[in-house]
Order: sequence, then structure tokens, then C-alpha cells
Amino acid sequence: MSDADVQIAVHSTEEARTLLGPLDSNARLIRELHGVAVLVRDGSLRLLGDAVHVLVVQQVLEESLQSLRAGKRVTTQDIARRLRVGGEEDVAGDGAHDGRVAAARSIAVAIKARTPGQQRYLECMEQHDVVFAVGPAGTGKTYLAVAQAIDAMKRGLVRRIVLVRPAVEAGEKLGFLPGDFQAKIDPYLRPMYDALQDLLDSRTRSRWLEGDVVEVCPLAYMRGRTLNRAFVILDEAQNTTVPQMLMFLTRLGEGSRMVVTGDPSQVDLPGNVTSGLADACRRLGNVEGIGHVRLDATDVVRHVVVSRIVSAYDGDRPGRQTRD
Repeated sequence: MSDADVQIAVHSTEEARTLLGPLDSNARLIRELHGVAVLVRDGSLRLLGDAVHVLVVQQVLEESLQSLRAGKRVTTQDIARRLRVGGEEDVAGDGAHDGRVAAARSIAVAIKARTPGQQRYLECMEQHDVVFAVGPAGTGKTYLAVAQAIDAMKRGLVRRIVLVRPAVEAGEKLGFLPGDFQAKIDPYLRPMYDALQDLLDSRTRSRWLEGDVVEVCPLAYMRGRTLNRAFVILDEAQNTTVPQMLMFLTRLGEGSRMVVTGDPSQVDLPGNVTSGLADACRRLGNVEGIGHVRLDATDVVRHVVVSRIVSAYDGDRPGRQTRD
């Protein structure tokens, strides 16, 4: 990535105040979402940061200035919304897009379904506040949920992303792993970090993690919390107990969305413990506002052999495993 240093001339302190927001709220938003520093110098705004991100911010601010100077009503909230979207919409709704929009779109999350099942999954996440996605490994359950969360963040629909996983051993004992408690649970959260690494550039990923815009945590840490304006994903939900699932689902706050993913064929709970995922899918199958998607071997998008492996094992599940 290359760095850029761009200046935008402003005609008055009122123009600068509208662009930067009360108490520089938009300037902080620019730093948070795009990693671009905004400096006010001698009648101009100076933008410093990665060239692609600077281009996005420059587009939003310059087009907002044009609308202001044309006598159109442009509020601080309008500019903040466009900064979250990534510069793809005109503030007044009728502006022409130029070649810079292509650069703006290049940093947005490209969410593309590769199978009909994945398309149903994406549509379900758009239409429901709570979604249960059940299917075998390799069907994109976690990846698409994280991509949808990042997209919702960039569109200004949520203010943070919370990625949650139960820390349950797959036939191994957690206590024998080296290190302190954090070191012991990090391997269980690694798949969530991997999805972030694929979907966000390194600067944005580091900035969001350090600024708690993205939180990755074990399920046990969710007790007692209420999550407002958040996109919350519970991965590997087949390894939750019924009380844990109830606890998690009741964290849903105002303006939040939840996606629960899991593979009922890979339950690592003791044989006498009911999977919270299977129980929730049974109880909540007809509850308004909750969507359900089932993926299968035809939706596997890893190596082609993975789909064949899933199909081969599908008819021979251990009797103790709970299927929903």
C-alpha cells in the first residue's frame, strides 16, 4: 500500500465544521473506519493515510462541499453516513459518480454466493434479525457471516462486530495446553481471526481490533451483557449447552443482529448433554424475526474432495450426536 497526502480547500470555518462534525466526530470516524488522519491547516483540510482510503475520504468530503456550495442541505449526519458506506452514494442523491468510485468499491467487502444455498443464506441475513445457519464444514457459514458483518459495519447499520465461540475441546484437554488462560483459548478463536484476515486489509483489521470495533471473545464472557447496534456471530454453536444458548440469544440489544452457525455432526459435548443449537432450532423454528438456513454437501466450497468426504460420512453419524 502507498501513502497519500491530499489537501482540500475550505472557504470558511463553517464548512470545515460541517465536514468534521461537532467535536470533530466525523474526523474520528474517518480515523476509525479508514485510518486517515485529518489536519486543519491554513484554510484547508489535510488528509494523510493509505492512498486508496484517502481517495475514498477525499471523494466524500469534496462532493459534500460541492453540494454545500450549491445551496443544498448537507448535515454532519449525511457525511457520516457516506463515510460509513464508503463514498458510493451522493449526499443529495443525484450526484454523478466518476472513476474514483471504483477505488472506493475496491475496499468494500465483496460478498458473493458460490452456491444456491449460500445465496439463500445471504438473503436470510438481510431479512432477519436472528439467523441460524446449519451445515457441514466448508460451506462458508462463518466466512459469509463475518463478511456480512463487515458490510453492515461499513454501511453504518451497526457500530461494532462481536465474534463469539464456545471454548470446548474436540477430544483434547484444554488444561494441558501451554500458557495462561488467554493463550489456552486463543486457538479456539483462531478461525474468527482467520476470517477477518481474509476480509479486511491489515491496517483496518488492526485498527478495528485495537479500537474494540471488532471483539473476539469466548462465549462465557457474554454473560450479563446487552449488545446494542452490534452484529454478533456465534460460531461452532453445536458445542453450546441449552442454558448457554439461551444466555447468548438474550444478549440481543437494540439495532443488533445475530447469526448462529454450527455443524450438528461435530458435537464435542459429553454424550448426555443436549446441544443448544439443535434445541434452539427446534424451539425457534417458527418464531417471527428468526431465519433458518440449512446448507449441505452441495454448498461446500473448499477443496472438491471435502464435499465427497462430507457425503461419505453423512449417512454414518455416531448415534450420540444430536441432529436438528
